[in-house]
Amino acid sequence: MGISAKETLLSQPFWIVLPLLVGSVTVLRILFSIFQWTYAYLIRPGKNLTKYGQWVVITGPTDGIGKAMAFELARKGMNLVLVGRNPEKLFKVSCQIKAEIPSIELRTVVIDFSGDLSEGVVRLREAIKDIDVGMLINNAGLSQIIPKFFHEIDEITWANMVNVNLLAPTIVTSVVLPCMVGKGRGAIINVGSGSTVVIPSYPLFSVYAGTKGYVRYLSKSLHTEYKSNGIFFQCQVPCYVVTNITPGMKSSFFVPTASEYARSAVRSIGYESLCIPYWPHFLQYLLVRLCPAEFFLDKFVLRAALHLRSKADSRRNNKQTGVSS
Repeated sequence: MGISAKETLLSQPFWIVLPLLVGSVTVLRILFSIFQWTYAYLIRPGKNLTKYGQWVVITGPTDGIGKAMAFELARKGMNLVLVGRNPEKLFKVSCQIKAEIPSIELRTVVIDFSGDLSEGVVRLREAIKDIDVGMLINNAGLSQIIPKFFHEIDEITWANMVNVNLLAPTIVTSVVLPCMVGKGRGAIINVGSGSTVVIPSYPLFSVYAGTKGYVRYLSKSLHTEYKSNGIFFQCQVPCYVVTNITPGMKSSFFVPTASEYARSAVRSIGYESLCIPYWPHFLQYLLVRLCPAEFFLDKFVLRAALHLRSKADSRRNNKQTGVSS
């Protein structure tokens, strides 16, 4: 009678069997991860977002990711409450959206997130009191354009970043969340930053990274608090996207346009509480994870930030002397 493969394996010394078992488990985990990745980014359909409610509140909708997400959600039949500081820009983007999707309803609310929020909060409460708000997109964000050491940033600049990136999403969430708690459903999406997930530190952008770290942990904690109430919190983590806060950056494989990113972002709503929606950004994350030590990553990111700083100084000097860059 022949000996089975199982019996043959079990008859081997332990020091031979253990590496084989560990290797098999590792291969299975890798294969499962590849399947999960393929399904999430290439196969998995977006959710029916109207199940949360017919209206979505979006902050920072006049440029970049916020504007692109407003268009994407409108195309899916969501009515919009656009919240921003510039009434002319809000009116312009409202007209653009209505021209493309005339069937949806639109409201605008003026709030200067870098200033006194009290009057704006009153206007927001008034705007949403009679509608079924199902989603909130906390997208408004602020960063310094030129990389700077912390001691070089003036108090007004970093205070504005703290107000827009940290205080504003907290307050807007506090306004919208009670509506969702009352009906037992809703989704709140906070736009974070790859600086809090993909890389271990973000030198010369320290205040920006610190505020986005707050957004990440606020989202995770609130998701744990409210998921039993039917309310979904998600922190979406973009890396570089072509927007106004990345001047001079051109679209590439790893750097999508705002519209390209928004399609992935909207399709990811309702799944993981922390996600990297755009798959090349997730590939960047995996490549960074291969680095054996944070020391090398920190050094590389610092060098890249200093290079950006040098280029920005060069452009500024060329403008002052009339030289084309």
